[in-house]
Amino acid sequence: MLEPFVRRSAFKNQGQRVVEGQRLMQAAGDIMLGWIHTIGFDGQERDFYVRQLWDWKASAEVDGMDLTALELYGGLCGSTLARAHARSGDRIAIAAYLGRADRFDRAVAAFAERYADQNERDHRALVDAIEAGRLEARMGV
Repeated sequence: MLEPFVRRSAFKNQGQRVVEGQRLMQAAGDIMLGWIHTIGFDGQERDFYVRQLWDWKASAEVDGMDLTALELYGGLCGSTLARAHARSGDRIAIAAYLGRADRFDRAVAAFAERYADQNERDHRALVDAIEAGRLEARMGV
């Protein structure tokens, strides 16, 4: 929990805190989103948030996309994420903090490239471990 390092939450229930944060970021509400304070499986009292297990939304098949479709889809995902984060804070203060320069944009792009490179290295290490017999891989599970 981060609360010892920041100001005290306005919510007594940590599940409610998570739910209210999600509601701030969601463009459309989820009627199945809620919270409860109860005894957990370990016998300890805990705060939980609850949501429906499957939201009945479609998922894009990125593996079958050509470059143009993938670029469009990535842009839509980025716009959706940016909108969600803008809803969760003071958009004017965020814009003022970032300023007019492209420094933040360049930093995010550089991070994304490094992250993609790391993913490729991690995948290569996984494939190498499978090929060397250090890991077992099963298809179609």
